[in-house]
Amino acid sequence: MKKNVIILIAIVFAVAMALTVLAGTGYGRTGMANSSLPETMEPVTAAYSPFESSGLFLVALDRQSFARNGLNLTLYRSDSGAAALDDMLNGKADLAVSVSEFPFVQGIFQGAPAYAVASIDRTEYIYIVARKDRGIVDPSDLRGKRVGTAAGSIAEFYLGRFLTLHGLSMQEIHYASVKTPPETAEAVVNGSLDAAVLAQPYADLAKNRLGGNATFWPAQSSQPLYALVVSTDGWITGHPDQTTRFLRSLSEAEEFIHTHPAEAQGIIRQRLNLSPEYMPVVWQQNQFGLTLDQSLVAAMEDEARWMIANNMTNATAVPDFRKFIYTDGLEAVRPNSVNIIR
Repeated sequence: MKKNVIILIAIVFAVAMALTVLAGTGYGRTGMANSSLPETMEPVTAAYSPFESSGLFLVALDRQSFARNGLNLTLYRSDSGAAALDDMLNGKADLAVSVSEFPFVQGIFQGAPAYAVASIDRTEYIYIVARKDRGIVDPSDLRGKRVGTAAGSIAEFYLGRFLTLHGLSMQEIHYASVKTPPETAEAVVNGSLDAAVLAQPYADLAKNRLGGNATFWPAQSSQPLYALVVSTDGWITGHPDQTTRFLRSLSEAEEFIHTHPAEAQGIIRQRLNLSPEYMPVVWQQNQFGLTLDQSLVAAMEDEARWMIANNMTNATAVPDFRKFIYTDGLEAVRPNSVNIIR
């Protein structure tokens, strides 16, 4: 009996020592050290939308990278990247996350004091879903058909570009503006539209519901959409250190995505409530990483010319978008990721 008690005491002592060691390393639920948090935490509010292009940001959140870099991050959830930009400009946040370059260009035309500090994702996830029973098999079959998406959006831009590349114009289709992606997907499924321009996951949802009746094309023609981190000139000027810490947190998340892809996929899937079957699609369509390069400038110039040609702005000249990109922060964190011609 006495021998058993001694063994039990030894086991309890060993377990206690193991727990003490684990506590000392500060490993949280995702397995990273949390014990070395800075004593001074700087408050930062980030507006974001819960979509795939926010993947890098979501991994940084889950890994507590912002806290480890001395940021007390407050989240402001927005309905979309464009809404996050508006929320930031309206003072609800200091930074806007996963804003596509299209609303950023619109904001510059409108005189918004917006500055891009990094791209966190390059993605091709916008597709054209069409009905075969309406005779649509080739792109030329869109002529005279009722095609819908949200007016004034990047999806409309890609539609116009797709038509041009296939010898058509917007004037040769019957264009219909539909407010939201779910409404657009439902309209092509129920036949109110002959074709629709949709972002994922709504494109796949519509295609799957149409089954063998679906014609499916990538709409972007290899021109990626950029997901940006955006702030204002005033906030960046007053908070250069916080801007750099924010980018360093994202850099740590990018490294984790590259070294632990399966775990990163699990984080994004859980955060966005995606199905396991859909995650390979997400991984194929998105290039998560911190960059600021000339291709971003070229894409914005292309979109600006389209806005001018389609009377979406009173401007007549394409802005010099290099003046609206803040490079100091990313150059301090990842200098080789900045490749903009000055």
